[in-house]
Amino acid sequence: MKILIVEDEQDLRETIRTSLQKEKFVVETAADYFSALDKINDYDYDCILLDIMLPGGSGLDLLRELKRLRRSDSVLIISAKDSLDDKVDGLELGADDYLTKPFHLAELNARVKSLIRRRMAQGDTTLTVGNLQLWPDKRQAAVEGTSLQLNRKEFDLLYYFAVNPNRVINKMSLAESVWGDNIDQADSLDFIYSQVKNLRKKLKQAGATVELKAVYGFGYKLSEV
Repeated sequence: MKILIVEDEQDLRETIRTSLQKEKFVVETAADYFSALDKINDYDYDCILLDIMLPGGSGLDLLRELKRLRRSDSVLIISAKDSLDDKVDGLELGADDYLTKPFHLAELNARVKSLIRRRMAQGDTTLTVGNLQLWPDKRQAAVEGTSLQLNRKEFDLLYYFAVNPNRVINKMSLAESVWGDNIDQADSLDFIYSQVKNLRKKLKQAGATVELKAVYGFGYKLSEV
């Protein structure tokens, strides 16, 4: 699951990033309005942590852009501004929750997980494609009740495919979904090929009614057999 932190205070931004990474989220960051705008125009996120006061613009304007794009990313406003007007404006523009600084990281993590659970099928955390089931909050997957033994990267890739069924996804998008801002950690996109190959084998061995198909020249897609 992929999180975007939009926060100009570097120490807080990195503290939140580290905390969420420990929870096994893929985390990207933006320190100002324009870098955040670029990211939300280019990528989808499971949850966006959004400060209101940003260099170059307002977090409320980013909410307006998300609304214009008809995006379903969950948004948690994190701001030192504790005025009722800011809360009301943010919620009316589509934010899902509001957390005032300073806050405890445990509370932040709990709210992020709650928003993601709410976003997925109105609170049902089970994601089902064919006879494949995923529990993102537990990072578990199974085929007709039989658990799939997946490493972290394999699960992240399978989850990304499962929330985008029948959609052709290129290797670069897959790499970004797994590494986020740290995509340079991947030696090459060949790693994606090997992970997809492993996933395809495990799904077939488990008797899954879905398969990962290669779309020549474009990428891969998850579809029912």
